[in-house]
Amino acid sequence: MGTVFSFDVRGGEEAAVRAATDEAVALLHRVDEVFSTYREGSQVSRLARGELALADCDPEVAEVFALAAEAERISEGWFSARYAGRPDPTGIVKGWAVERAAELAAAAGATGVNLNGGGDVQLLGVPGPDRPWRVGVADPLHPRQLAAVISAAGAARLAVATSGTAERGRHIVDPRTGRPAETDLVSVTVVSPSLTWADCWATAAFAMGSKRAPDWLESVPETEALLITADDGVRYTKGLARRLG
Repeated sequence: MGTVFSFDVRGGEEAAVRAATDEAVALLHRVDEVFSTYREGSQVSRLARGELALADCDPEVAEVFALAAEAERISEGWFSARYAGRPDPTGIVKGWAVERAAELAAAAGATGVNLNGGGDVQLLGVPGPDRPWRVGVADPLHPRQLAAVISAAGAARLAVATSGTAERGRHIVDPRTGRPAETDLVSVTVVSPSLTWADCWATAAFAMGSKRAPDWLESVPETEALLITADDGVRYTKGLARRLG
């Protein structure tokens, strides 16, 4: 998927957890093979060229596109799994894959799982007794500084996803125009139990801009967010404060 993944897995029986982690790594490679829009032979590329029907793809392809359709509905069209008229699940598949991979390790008995896929993180359990997972959110306007630290205290699962321009430039597309989103935002960080949805909501909110996104994010259940604008302004959803620290 063109990015770096890291695992921090705690507890459980060593052999079982190691086997599950190997399975999770294999899953991530398999997802790249199936869903990549850069691999000519991937199922998604063949689907886009009309060489495969959705029914002929692996069941996971239909699952991801069904989730993307739900994300498009909830975001009122600000999230889309299409680009230039072709199917493109890029905005959802990484979060979905990381969440599934993390669950494999937890199901094998790990008591704490921290799986980071290119800066988007799925957290399960705890790293140790009375110790919550904590995730630093990079400040896009001040290199080597943090804009916030998100704590998973009291949550059995938590995800943190960020969309913005700091790492990859203007890569987020406005689904209405098919062009890079014209927005005053430089980053949106979303906190949710599920990385699948956190990833989608961060992308959609970034495309919306700072005038529309905060109210929309407040309407999405189990979702909090931190938004930073190009003039160094900061907006929070109302419930984010309990996750800071």
